[in-house]
Amino acid sequence: MYSAAGKQSFQFTPYLPSDDLKFFVERYWTLTWDLRGQTPYRSEHLPDPSVHLVIEDDSSGVFGAARGKFSRLVEGHGRAFCIKFRPGAFYPFVISPVSRFKNKTVSLYEVFGAAGNALETAIRAAVEDEERIEIAENFLRSRHPERDDSVALIHQIVERIVADRELTKTYDLENQFNLTTRTLQRLFSRYAGVSPSWVIRRYRLHDAVDQLDQGEIVDWPALAVDLGYFDQAHFIKDFKKIIGVSPGKYVRRVSQGEN
Repeated sequence: MYSAAGKQSFQFTPYLPSDDLKFFVERYWTLTWDLRGQTPYRSEHLPDPSVHLVIEDDSSGVFGAARGKFSRLVEGHGRAFCIKFRPGAFYPFVISPVSRFKNKTVSLYEVFGAAGNALETAIRAAVEDEERIEIAENFLRSRHPERDDSVALIHQIVERIVADRELTKTYDLENQFNLTTRTLQRLFSRYAGVSPSWVIRRYRLHDAVDQLDQGEIVDWPALAVDLGYFDQAHFIKDFKKIIGVSPGKYVRRVSQGEN
């Protein structure tokens, strides 16, 4: 999330993966910034049910799914390269529960050993984005990930959540995919690192925010009930955690043209 002023100092470029890696990777992206002589900029990022591998000029790491909005202070000048994995699709590269990465940043060495350090060095030495992507894809292929049926199921479930705005309860998923509550919970914990109910709330809250951004009026109490909250207080708490501000403050920001 960058303000209009902040965007002038950043260049963001997304890239699609090669066909053989589309099962695992949603996209790559590069980001460059130059804030020399300017006030440091705080970038804000909404949570996402995906794992990201990020390599910057002076830091790197594997970022697990964050349950709430997170931010970082950007200053000086620099460059970042990112691999955004599809939900659940990081598991085949580590063969261990992705929940261990939740709300954490783990070093490439801790995840991949010496190969992680070699990837970091090679990406930083590359001059062009195409070269970085080639290095990244060769690295991913060298891990020999398998197309796990459970990962494919996670993809189907998340796609259903995104497409069906009427879907607000986990039992809807249980019925549609013929899964027990326990099986669904264990599947998401192992492969996505976050609960299915969190993924539903994440997308439904973003749907509501999209409506607000377009000038539509949202009935917050009714929405809280529709999302399965016991009361509006719990809804407001989650909204603030995921979006970063309370519903009322977000409405005021929209009305004042700050978003």
